[in-house]
Amino acid sequence: MKHSHSRIGAGLAALAVGVSLTGCALDGAGGTGSTPEDSVDASGEVTGEVSLQTWALKPNFTEYVEGVIDAFEQEYPGTTVTWLDQPGEGYSEKVLSQASAGELPDVTNLPPDFALALAREGMLLDLEGVDDELESTYVAGGLGAYQYAGIEGTFGYPWYLNTDVNYWNSEILEAGGLDPQDAPTSLDELIEQARTLEAATGGKQYLMSRKPGLGDFAAEGVAILDEDGTEFVFNTPEAVALLDTYRDAYAEGLMPQDVLTDAYLGNSQLFTEGKVGWSTGGGNFIAGVLENNPSLEGKIVPSPAMGTPPLYVQGVSVSKSSKNVPAAIALARFLTNAENQEAFAKEVPGIFPSTIASQENPEFAESDGTPAQDAKVMAFTSLTEAQVLQPVEVTEAMSTVVNQQIAAAISGEVTSQQALDTAVERCNELLSQ
Repeated sequence: MKHSHSRIGAGLAALAVGVSLTGCALDGAGGTGSTPEDSVDASGEVTGEVSLQTWALKPNFTEYVEGVIDAFEQEYPGTTVTWLDQPGEGYSEKVLSQASAGELPDVTNLPPDFALALAREGMLLDLEGVDDELESTYVAGGLGAYQYAGIEGTFGYPWYLNTDVNYWNSEILEAGGLDPQDAPTSLDELIEQARTLEAATGGKQYLMSRKPGLGDFAAEGVAILDEDGTEFVFNTPEAVALLDTYRDAYAEGLMPQDVLTDAYLGNSQLFTEGKVGWSTGGGNFIAGVLENNPSLEGKIVPSPAMGTPPLYVQGVSVSKSSKNVPAAIALARFLTNAENQEAFAKEVPGIFPSTIASQENPEFAESDGTPAQDAKVMAFTSLTEAQVLQPVEVTEAMSTVVNQQIAAAISGEVTSQQALDTAVERCNELLSQ
């Protein structure tokens, strides 16, 4: 399927580039999420009109969405669903405008970072108070993506997910005498094998080709944000040790020199070009690589993610001011039930259902033995352990600060402790704004 999933709500792509509403205030709104005093009555018959807003699903997925809507209206006689679909570009601004005007649709497609801004302002329904089957229906990480530090509740149904696994270029590994079937499972093993490859090829081949980010710290158990969501705290001894490890590897020549510069092409691009031996990517990564470089056919070996797998989430939230809460909840649950999510995942190979029941579906959980299918199964089966590693509170400006400081530490310009202290201080300044 050639259709890029970055247009399916632009959701996973939005998470990747750090699009965020979290710094935006909403006119006329106040509060910090749901409280018992302002709870919403979700009881009542599922009937009447209800609206659904998606993100850039027309025209490619019109038939699918209309099919779900038709099935919902048959399941609940007397309901009428109005479907709104917004273009990919400017979606965050559109949602803010709707929220500020009190015109947020009943059910709205929101990635976790978009939902955070509205949850802070008390504009989204806390699903914990109206749906006692949340934890038994959806994987924990998917629900956790809509649970925010400092705000009580769960503010979205996870709709579809992705995660990363490791990919290895067997030809490059074998050039260093390494076994692609015995790939590294930790950072220490990765560096050890990178050193072996560098020595065997005279520095002509690289295994490692990227500097770490906040997700790497989180994957190793480093807390990024405090429990209240009011302060970044990733300047710990554990984070310093991890950054020191990367600094030493860079100084040893185990990574390309331009990994810290603007000339850097990016880890996945270098892997696609056959220039480095390791990359991470989603469950459908091999298909994209081979489309751009068919010469890598048969040379890519997947393995599970190191540490906690990252989770990329797209979901739907229910407006707290909906005039038809029972129908809105029913529609959100219907859209995200196992049957409908599995059908969507079959149409879009790069996504997976967030429902626990789907973990037993052999169409997702069993491989035909090919590397591409092995990778999908590895990704899918890791969803029960995967988590959103970089807090959605991290804005693009914060990411820039963190990346600059990490680069300064790896280059030896400052110590790792100094870099992380500076990054934490500046990110907290931005958070307080």
